[in-house]
This record gives sequence, C-alpha cells and structure tokens, in this order.
Amino acid sequence: MSPKSSTGGSTSPSKGGVGALMTPGRVTVAAIALLTLVFIFENTRSTKIRLLIPEVTVPLWMALLGTGLIGALCGAFFVSRRK
Repeated sequence: MSPKSSTGGSTSPSKGGVGALMTPGRVTVAAIALLTLVFIFENTRSTKIRLLIPEVTVPLWMALLGTGLIGALCGAFFVSRRK
C-alpha cells in the first residue's frame, strides 16, 4: 500500500470549539485592541502642536498615534536597509 491510500492514523482536521477559537495569537491581538481602545478613550482632549510655522489642534491620541507610526516607519526603513 502506498502512504496516500493508508487508512491508519488520524488525518481529520481538528474539531472546532473553544480551543480553536482562543489561540494565543488571537488573545494577544484582542488584548492589544482593547488596550488601544482604552488609550484612545482616555486621551480625547485636544492639544496644540506646532509644526515649524502652523499650529494645529488635534486630539492627543491622534498626535501620539501619528508619532508612533512615523517612528515605526523609520525603524522599518532602517531595518530593511540593514539586510
């Protein structure tokens, strides 16, 4: 018999359920999403930011998010150039 026609062993996919739904990756993403929402709702007051000449007023969470994204993009750029 060839291995493809063998009937021994379990080859059926795992049954769904709570174990398949709650993987460590999904729990981590859900926790990060929850912390992000808490961060946004706690930092809704507006703040003034001076960009060379213009002064803009934005919510604090948006200013921090923009700064974080710029930092992440700069980090990704330097990591990709290093390889």
